Amino acid sequence: MNKITTYFRESYKELMEKVTWPSWPQLQQSTVIVLVATLLITVLVWIMDVASSSVLHFAYSLFG
Repeated sequence: MNKITTYFRESYKELMEKVTWPSWPQLQQSTVIVLVATLLITVLVWIMDVASSSVLHFAYSLFG
């Protein structure tokens, strides 16, 4: 039980004294970057999906 108590005590100390938290503007900037990257990746995957679907429909129409 002593090891568990020590673990939580040290974890709390590290969280409160050693971790550097971002400022509000840094947090907002990071959030915007993540959202933009997510949208770009989503659009890229959508384009690849539409393109592969079109190619498969074309291929199926040749042999079907």
